[in-house]
Amino acid sequence: MISLSSQKEVPPEFRYRTQILLAIVAVIFLFLFGRLFFLQVIDGERYTYLSENNRIRLKKVPGTRGMVLDRRGQLLVDSRPSFDLLFVPEDAPEPENTLRQLARFLGRDEAELLKLSQENKSRTPFQEIVLGKDIDWASMVAVEAHQLDLPGVTLRTRPRRSYVESGMAAHLLGYLGEIGPKQLKTQKDNGYSMGDEIGQFGLERRWEEFLRGQSGGQQVEVDALGRRVRVLHEVEDVPGYNVVLTIDKDVQQAAFEGLKGKDGAIVALDVNSGAVLAMASTPAFDPNVFARGVTSQEWRGLTTDRAYPLNNRAIQGQYPPGSTFKIVLTVASLEEETLSPTQPLACGGSLAVGNRVFRDWKKEGHGSVDLHKGLVQSCDVYYYQLGQRLGIDQIAKHARNLGLGEKTGIALDDEKPGLIPDTAWKKRRFNQPWYPGETPSAAIGQGYITVTPLQMANLMAIIGNGGTRYRPWFVKKVVSLDGSVIQEYGPEKLGAAPLKETTVAFLRDTLRDVVTAGTGGSAKSQIVSIGGKTGTAQVAEMKGAYVKSEQLAYALRDHAWFVAYAPTENPEIAVAVLVEHGGHGGSAAAPLAKSVIEKYFAVRGEPPPANRTLAGTEGDARAN
Repeated sequence: MISLSSQKEVPPEFRYRTQILLAIVAVIFLFLFGRLFFLQVIDGERYTYLSENNRIRLKKVPGTRGMVLDRRGQLLVDSRPSFDLLFVPEDAPEPENTLRQLARFLGRDEAELLKLSQENKSRTPFQEIVLGKDIDWASMVAVEAHQLDLPGVTLRTRPRRSYVESGMAAHLLGYLGEIGPKQLKTQKDNGYSMGDEIGQFGLERRWEEFLRGQSGGQQVEVDALGRRVRVLHEVEDVPGYNVVLTIDKDVQQAAFEGLKGKDGAIVALDVNSGAVLAMASTPAFDPNVFARGVTSQEWRGLTTDRAYPLNNRAIQGQYPPGSTFKIVLTVASLEEETLSPTQPLACGGSLAVGNRVFRDWKKEGHGSVDLHKGLVQSCDVYYYQLGQRLGIDQIAKHARNLGLGEKTGIALDDEKPGLIPDTAWKKRRFNQPWYPGETPSAAIGQGYITVTPLQMANLMAIIGNGGTRYRPWFVKKVVSLDGSVIQEYGPEKLGAAPLKETTVAFLRDTLRDVVTAGTGGSAKSQIVSIGGKTGTAQVAEMKGAYVKSEQLAYALRDHAWFVAYAPTENPEIAVAVLVEHGGHGGSAAAPLAKSVIEKYFAVRGEPPPANRTLAGTEGDARAN
């Protein structure tokens, strides 16, 4: 019989095993306790953040940018709703499989989506990856229909910039782009963050602080798949201010249409204030492409295009002015009284200076030429001789008085100054004196002289208003949604060109005659009197040969100019037209100036002052 005491005894081999088992359990509990301490105490704050972030997300809502309107209230730039495609890998059990599913539903390249995900691996947890901006309706429906199969994939509504007439005024309006790392460093204190859009060029960049508005936000609760359950808290975004321009949409359209298929620029200014009425540059680009996110292929295409569509030829193109520069010599001659306007000079078709022969555009010459005939017929030989009598320093002085050779100061980036040479410049640049044989070329706007189309329009405005030089400007005012004026702009006088009344009167008569009886006949209008000057700027030296521009290779053909104002009696609008390699200014540029001027008076709402001189024979379009 076995006693009770003997039943409580544990065999030594079991006692040893029990101790081992207890030790293992103790170690496990110790490990669990340590891990719990680490998660709860040491790393508790981090995991609390991740947990909350997994359930509650902060959604930034960018402010709707303000509209851009023309001077008559017509819409140029607006914003419209668009849908972005987003992906949060942390919300997807198998992110790569989700992206493969998404690619199949959308018909997109699977590798492209996977690459986008890989490129964003350094982002913070739960930060959204943008897989597509402004996706189309079919893609949006596909995502919504397969939402349960696409954990982590969501849609976001945001305002997208919309340029009503695509490239019509692209260089003036500019475009938006995602903020870059360098910009973010300087703009971080202004509320920008990575992924935000910012004005990158033109008006959009310069007036960014008014247009952008203020971003709002939502605190959103999401489910395990990252789908929105409810909005916990919301801060409304504030739309940006609207900007009203001095540009007239219809005049701008006329300028842009005139340049279609050509490389060139047209600028129209208000003669009495310097306000820009139109500024077109071609080839242009479509700013809407930047608003939806330009691809690397599109960017390469824009930057490697031989015609440089991103280049604003109106302010960045520097061209020899050709015979339009004869206006400057006419002013210099009348102001300096170098030569009586009625004193004739002989033109036999060429002029020899030293061992060099300078030819006239008219092979047989113009005969006896005074100042009026010289400008109306654009006689080169007359101006060769006038230039020699003036000298390069007098020519340069009056060119600068008329705003050439320096930036106009318009509120656009990368404006170029052009070049007006004189003896000091030649010495400084080449350490050489100015040679007399260089002056004849300068006298007809060739050689070292370069100008921009904006400068030439400004020159015509100065002549038209009797000598006042304004800074060109194109923003009239900034207004809030309720119409309150936040900022207003107006004419800014930069100085005055000392023009005698007799000089202005002579130019008005003569520039009118250029159109009615001279080389600018293609600009003659039946509704308004136009005064102007043609210019045909050589790109390649012909060394005395008479070769038609159209016989040359495109890159060697002459640039075509026409500068004008209207009406001649009391000018209101000044226009400069430049057509690269367009050939003769009279045939290639003058008709474009005429169409812009006529459009200006057509939309103004009242007829231009009557001009009896309109009746008469058509002027001839000449070579220069």
